[in-house]
Amino acid sequence: MARTPETGWNQPAAGAALDEKSLLGKGLIPKDEVRDTAMNENQSRKRARMRNPWAISLLTLLTLVASAVLLTSIGQSFVTRQLDPKGAAMSRMASSYVHFVGFDAEHTRFASKYSLYLYRELGIDEDQRVKGVPVLFIPGNAGSYKQVRSLAAEAAYHYYNKIRPDQAALDNGKRALDFFSVDFNEDITAFHGQTLLDQAEYLNDAVSYILSLYHNPSRSIRDSDLPDPSSVIIIGHSMGGIVARTMLTMPNYQSNSINTIVTLSAPHARAPVSFDAEIVNTYSTINDYWRKAYSQKWANDNPLWHVTLISISGGGLDTVVPSDYSSVESLVPETHGFTVFTSTIPNVWTGMDHLAITWCDQLRKAVIGSLYDVIDVSSPVQTRKRADRMRTFKKWFLTGMEDIAEKILPDLEPKTLLSLEDNSNAIIPQGEPLVIRMLGETKKPRAYLLPVPLQEMPADKKFRLLTNQRIDAPGETGKLEVLFCSVFPLQPGHSALIFSMNMDLSGDSSGSTRFACKNAAGDVISLPASTSESRQPFEDRPPFSYMEYNLEDLAEHQFVAVVDKATDRNSGWVFADFSTTADSIFGTHVELPELISNGLKVTLPATRPMVVDVKIPALHSSLLAYKLNVGPQACSGDEPQLFMPLLRQYITSVYESKYFVNVKQADINLHGVAPYIPPAFRKSGNSEGISLQIWSDPTCKSTLEVSLELDYMGSLGKLWMRYRTLFASFPLLIVALVIKRQFSFYDESGIFMSFSEGMNQCIRSSLPLFLLGLTGLSVVFSKTSSAVARNAPQWSGGWAANGTESAMDFTVNDLLLGSQDPFFWFLVPVFGVMCIGICIALNYFALCVTHILAFVYQLFRPSGPKGDEGRRVRRTPAAFAITSTRQRIATTSVLLGLVITVIPYQFAYLVLCIVHIATCIRACTLAWETHSDANYNFYNYAHSIFVLLLWILPINLPVLVVWIRNLAVHWLTPFSSHHNVLSIMPYILLVETLSTGRMIPKITTRIRHISSSLLAAVAVVAALYGVSYAFFLHQVVNVLCLWLVVVHLSGTPFELSKLDRLLDGPDEHHHLDRGRMVGGGSGEKGP
Repeated sequence: MARTPETGWNQPAAGAALDEKSLLGKGLIPKDEVRDTAMNENQSRKRARMRNPWAISLLTLLTLVASAVLLTSIGQSFVTRQLDPKGAAMSRMASSYVHFVGFDAEHTRFASKYSLYLYRELGIDEDQRVKGVPVLFIPGNAGSYKQVRSLAAEAAYHYYNKIRPDQAALDNGKRALDFFSVDFNEDITAFHGQTLLDQAEYLNDAVSYILSLYHNPSRSIRDSDLPDPSSVIIIGHSMGGIVARTMLTMPNYQSNSINTIVTLSAPHARAPVSFDAEIVNTYSTINDYWRKAYSQKWANDNPLWHVTLISISGGGLDTVVPSDYSSVESLVPETHGFTVFTSTIPNVWTGMDHLAITWCDQLRKAVIGSLYDVIDVSSPVQTRKRADRMRTFKKWFLTGMEDIAEKILPDLEPKTLLSLEDNSNAIIPQGEPLVIRMLGETKKPRAYLLPVPLQEMPADKKFRLLTNQRIDAPGETGKLEVLFCSVFPLQPGHSALIFSMNMDLSGDSSGSTRFACKNAAGDVISLPASTSESRQPFEDRPPFSYMEYNLEDLAEHQFVAVVDKATDRNSGWVFADFSTTADSIFGTHVELPELISNGLKVTLPATRPMVVDVKIPALHSSLLAYKLNVGPQACSGDEPQLFMPLLRQYITSVYESKYFVNVKQADINLHGVAPYIPPAFRKSGNSEGISLQIWSDPTCKSTLEVSLELDYMGSLGKLWMRYRTLFASFPLLIVALVIKRQFSFYDESGIFMSFSEGMNQCIRSSLPLFLLGLTGLSVVFSKTSSAVARNAPQWSGGWAANGTESAMDFTVNDLLLGSQDPFFWFLVPVFGVMCIGICIALNYFALCVTHILAFVYQLFRPSGPKGDEGRRVRRTPAAFAITSTRQRIATTSVLLGLVITVIPYQFAYLVLCIVHIATCIRACTLAWETHSDANYNFYNYAHSIFVLLLWILPINLPVLVVWIRNLAVHWLTPFSSHHNVLSIMPYILLVETLSTGRMIPKITTRIRHISSSLLAAVAVVAALYGVSYAFFLHQVVNVLCLWLVVVHLSGTPFELSKLDRLLDGPDEHHHLDRGRMVGGGSGEKGP
């Protein structure tokens, strides 16, 4: 056999078979000898193929190509397809910060690590004393305390421009907002549970200190007749929102010091990553606490009864935290909180990335406006009652068209007296719509009356009004006002002075009819303007005004009066009508497979209401994206179109709405049913799936075509945000199965095949079967999850009926791919192919690195004496180890001591990986030099362990980064949760054993099944628990390492006198010729 120059690995000599055939034909050698030679040649080829680290079969190559195509397609789709438009406007501010140096070690044990600041806007409010309502901003993972500046600046301008000049607002309990912020030195909370708990403890201390400032006359200029604040409003960004919820579970939490929490892009539902056991356990503890609190039957038993939680999410533009994780549906009832997307919020109407949500000008106006509406300094808690706060947040953050939206009209008293001449033609015939194409056409105020249908008529009617003008509130002098009226005959002695507004449109007529009217401008819904020039909903143009009422809301009224107050002609228009629900809703009964294969087409009739809802229950998954086509709508007649079609895409599980103006085509994607999300804490009474709400001009009298089809390439990009952590855990099952195959073959033949050859064989055998089994499990888990969702407890009046409901399994979606829909069974083999390709690529990358370093090592290593044919003399395993036994014992002892006291075991793991790289380099060099089967066995074994360690490394790196970050800020307090020596000891023993060049012995008894079982267990755990409990993989592999150490010890006497043999390898009497390793192998020397 000859040595291949490129790799140094043995291959059969060329031309040998041809020479033997020619000699056999001449009768010069016997047939038996030729047969033996052929068998030896076949065995040599087999050994060479088995130990060749670069071996790759055609099937493996095709799998690698398929994986590359899939990964590239996902990446390309994620970056370029189904992208929401960016409309966040930049905010401006002039920042200054007051550092509270008095908040020192006497108040908190974290004074040397964290700091507290008060924000002040230069030129507006530079007084360093507190004066209003305290608000605490909590930055997120690696966030800065300066991220408070956008919100705080808007609060300062809002107060000084709108609140302070308004005496009525001041009398109503409105004061300035004092914004505090915390400098966490850019702590990394997403990766480390203890850091999250430390921040929560510090913040509770900070809240106590902030409240004490208002008791100190030298630090406060607050009105003396006002009660001192007893609570603080919390705004948390990203992980800061989780820290905010954690504060209420801490022992140092001051009862009722927090009752309002607003979070921005906070991952409430589950931890962003699960590499740290404590972050997963902390999440579980926090969420269980909140669920248990809201499961109590009586309010007195619920410590969170007065707490409101609003979660605001940025949507698809947030590529840091999946917006699905922002859902609080599994944590709080709708009476205490909800999740809303920024694209839903009126006058915001755009998605945002993870940082833009802290500075977007449109959003900060909405957040600050809502806070000023909920505060009341006349109360010690500084806020209004919980129900009033929730009503305010719904008004500011929801569209107003949701089922939980509350109307103010039924609670109003008639305050406007409307007088019309008796002979006016203002009454619209029953059943006819009101169409005003031009306001001010008569150049004087005019009222149009729409009769309210009788209650005896079908009760499922709705009143809807749409206009491009602003609808006036009482006392305003705009162009349009809408009143809800009843006839009010003025009896003798009955004074009209009970009305605050008198609108007399009777002119000089001797006879008039009077109406007692309500102005419900507070119920007006803003919609993005949809004209022929419109391109995006967030464009800077006046919005449309829309009103919508159920017929029962108008039961006490006889007419809807639309008052055109314009005195000059203008482009303003109005459309209003009463329509039945049956005419407005188009339900579809198509199933998801049919929708994917054939698409969906709906034709809206020419005689349709202004607003129609196309409901598609089958379209509920966040993993799929679609293409929508609308129209075109051709208007009949000479009249121009009032407005262009306006589309609202919405779901009701979380409040996500997206608007498409002047819509012709639209990208449809949603945050509906998503992987790994816990089931809802309550059973939703709303229909599932997506709804498409379309406003179109009904005066056109033309049909409108709506078609929907799956965007295959766009859907691929949705997999990345939902499954990106899977690529750190799922490949470990591939590695475990390959190593399992290597050990099985080694125990049978004495040849430890290369990782590449093991991959070749697994792709042909065990991997397809394993993935097939996982596919079946995914279907079972999906059906189980669906059953849990259907049987979720129902809220009784928005409150849990009893305390047993919290016992439902909120971890039902944690396993495997976390899918709640059996339809997505195919994702298991798809991800399996991608992860196999990743493992193949990583294997060859590791080979390249070790071979390059081995080549460099050969060049610069001192040359030893040479023997026959110029080769180096035999290298003994005793010479394999770089250091002596005592040095290694001392080094290991120091490392263990540091793990116990100072460093986390993750640092020791990184050190072990570096040490093992050196072992692989030396093993590779020795195999090149000796061509011994035993040395090839050892190199392949060491390389496989190296690949295994590489896949565990990402699980340990995040905690290591946190520890290094703490060192950088001079925080030397050791982690309490990462000093378990047992979590690293087996790794240390295995790496140290391999560093001596000792090959693991073969196991020919039934005990070998333990190795196979442990490796199979690693594969199963990686598949089922790898995404949700990735930290557990370290411990499972730790057990595997312990077993491998035991196997190593089984080939060595246990007497203390033989310690040197265990650590340094066999003594000189057991050395093999040409440096062949002891403890395993076929027992044959290379040629």
